[in-house]
Formats: sequence, structure tokens, C-alpha cells
Amino acid sequence: MNEISYPRILRCGDRAIGIEFSDTVSEAANLKVLSLDASLAAEPIDGILETIPTYRSLTVIYDPKTVRGASLGEQLLQRAAQDAAAPDTGRLLEFPVFYGGEHQADFDEIAELKNTTAADVIALHSSAEYRVYMIGFAPGFAYLGGLPEILHTPRLAVPRQRIEAGAIGIGGRQSSINSVPGPSGWRFIGRTPFKLFDPARTEAFLLKAGDRITFRSIDIDEARELDEKVAAGTAELKEIAR
Repeated sequence: MNEISYPRILRCGDRAIGIEFSDTVSEAANLKVLSLDASLAAEPIDGILETIPTYRSLTVIYDPKTVRGASLGEQLLQRAAQDAAAPDTGRLLEFPVFYGGEHQADFDEIAELKNTTAADVIALHSSAEYRVYMIGFAPGFAYLGGLPEILHTPRLAVPRQRIEAGAIGIGGRQSSINSVPGPSGWRFIGRTPFKLFDPARTEAFLLKAGDRITFRSIDIDEARELDEKVAAGTAELKEIAR
């Protein structure tokens, strides 16, 4: 069997193609995705309508009246070969999190599964720096890499029908921040007052692929205070200088 060489072009219907950089999730592959995405934004190829970065590939939606898929695939491969991996220029943001409380649906169970204490779960989860690999599933939903291995936990066999926005989740090797209320099979351990998606804001999406975030544990009083500030539009995330 021939080995697959990367990057490679994948057909995604009659109006989209994907360029895949790896068969595994890695920061190196994700940086290549973001590099090509940034290159196409700076110097567009005629016919491209939209680009969608994912963990290890970039989906490119195009107008077939302007450019043929085969030609576009060749141009994407050439552009990818020219571009070095993007520098890690995403923001580093600190999210305050109230662990437990009404959003602790799986908090105690995770501590029990890991044979540790609730305090240790908080310390472990808030000690890591997470990378926003992609935005998807729901508007603004952030898939986060960097979860400490000890906290890797399978998703629920039966999803819950409603999880609120701001809930902090664990699913397999990833963590997440819920962007809008809805069903989910992730396991949830807390919440942040900040909204990842708000169509009333000038920038509806709070995060973008390539950003990095940390979590800071807060108490119920600070959570309520931040809830009020977020509702009033006066709360701001702390950006950490690199």
C-alpha cells in the first residue's frame, strides 16, 4: 500500500475542496492550516468564496464558474509549499471560571473517576494553557487542545438535551467552552460568564482559531459580579502579554 503524502487535496462536492496537512491532530499541522488561511486572506485566489480552518485541514469553498476544482487544488498545493508555518501570533486570553455549582453536572464524577479530589480537578484544569484549534459545531464553539492527560474522559453515552452557554466541558482529550445553549454529550465542570457568541456585538465571535487561553478559578461572588458586567457590556477579558 502506498503511503499518503501531505499536504493532499480532498474533493468535498462540486463547490468545495479540502487541503489536508496530516492524518493526526497536532499543533504543527494546525499552524500550517492557519498559515495557508492567512495567505489566502492576504492574497486571494480568484474564485474562492470562503475558507474554513479545521484541526488539520483547510476547507475552501469556491465558485466553479470562476475556477475549476482541479486548477484550484494545484494552486493551493503550490501556495502551501511556498508558505512556512504561521508564527504563533494568536492572543493569550484568561477566562474566569466558576467550577462546580449549578454547572457541575459531571464535576464530582470526574473527580471520582480519576481517584482524586474536586480541588485537584480544578487545579489541573486551570493549570494548563489551551489552544483554540477550531471553531465549529455551533456558532463560536471553541475546541481546545491542551487538556492534561489525567483529565481525558470519554463523552457521555447519552447526551443531555440542554447545556447552557458558557459551560466548560471535557470530551475525550479536549476541553471546550459552550457558545450557545443546546444538547451535548460533553462532561461539564463549570462555567465562564463570558459569551463566545453574541450577534449584538461588533465582533460576534469572541475567539478564533490560533488563540490560546487559560482558565482562572473564581468564586460565586465574582461570577455574579461578572455576570452583571457581561450583561451590561462592561466586562473585558484579560489579555496576557507573551
